[in-house]
Amino acid sequence: MATAEATGTGVSFALTEEQRALRDLAHEFAEKEIRPVAAEYDEHQTHPADVIAKAHEVGLMNPHLPDELGGAGLGGIAGALIGEELCWGCSGIATSIVANILGALPLVLAGTEEQRREWLPPLLEEPILCSFALTEPDAGSDVSGIQTTAVRRGDEYVINGSKMFITNAGRASWFTVFASTDKAAGHRGLTAFVVPSDAEGVTVEKHLDKMGQRATDTSALAFQDVVVPAARRLGEEGQGFKIAMQTLDHTRPGTAAGAVGVARAAFEHAVEYSRERVQFGQPIAINQGVNFLVADMAAEIEAARLLVWQAAWLLDQGERATLQSSYAKRFAADTAMKVTTDAVQIFGGYGYMKEFPVEKLMRDAKLFQIYEGTSQIQRLVIAREIFLPRD
Repeated sequence: MATAEATGTGVSFALTEEQRALRDLAHEFAEKEIRPVAAEYDEHQTHPADVIAKAHEVGLMNPHLPDELGGAGLGGIAGALIGEELCWGCSGIATSIVANILGALPLVLAGTEEQRREWLPPLLEEPILCSFALTEPDAGSDVSGIQTTAVRRGDEYVINGSKMFITNAGRASWFTVFASTDKAAGHRGLTAFVVPSDAEGVTVEKHLDKMGQRATDTSALAFQDVVVPAARRLGEEGQGFKIAMQTLDHTRPGTAAGAVGVARAAFEHAVEYSRERVQFGQPIAINQGVNFLVADMAAEIEAARLLVWQAAWLLDQGERATLQSSYAKRFAADTAMKVTTDAVQIFGGYGYMKEFPVEKLMRDAKLFQIYEGTSQIQRLVIAREIFLPRD
């Protein structure tokens, strides 16, 4: 990737021709296939199966899967470009499309050749969904509190427990499940498994009614005496926490890019409305109280995008990017919340009405500050990296 590449004459932020084409493809898809149905799907919490199928058909799903398995083998920058544009269309529908990255990456990063060839190529053949099952009712930010257990029994494990807030869970064909194989070891006792959704004892307990990003299926799961062959364990026992954190290091820039897309959409609506809305005989864009808000929006969106690109570029170079991924996730998520809130303010009373788009964008933005590590957890990661740096 050429983006943000240091050269002998400086630093380049130019996209390659291929990257521009990918961004344009994603933008056109968002404009034509996502935006026209976004409000309706949000209102009714409609699972966007038709849009997912179209995204799969044009190659906007699973871009990260390795080329040796038939995938495009695209990296972090490509994922960020796609994520920003799709979330510019609707972050609820977009999350349904891109969440396979989160579900499948543990296999890409830690799966054996046999495991990868069994589970990943089908994602390329049809619009199959998979889910990342880490969070639990009583274990969100504190993964050491995970209560789901996996008990070894010969060549099998028996999994019992519950998961909460799992994206696409009600529609997924399989899950990457994190369970404790050694309760006394805390997070060092976590182990990852691939579990088919139709395995006996797996139950989608409840579809959750969310404030925003309502087109994405988010559900609670239960595992009761679910038998999983040892061949479906990812890595060794006790490596689950490492696999989960490596996965999140890779996915957080893409999630942050989605926040940039939501912020950009709100910014564009605010600019257009400011030009058209006349008060006291002139467009409100003339008023300093409005145009200062817009100026801050523009600067913060640009800064968020550059943090996203920096983190994604480092990952594309094979570098560790824990710190930069948390920079991007924290700043972009908080920027999306601020920009969408200010956009509602610019619209005034109309901004609070569902008839106007910024109300939905504000609801959608909030989730970026919560999932894949809250903004507070990102600050903890950043502080840890500053005070306890790893070589």
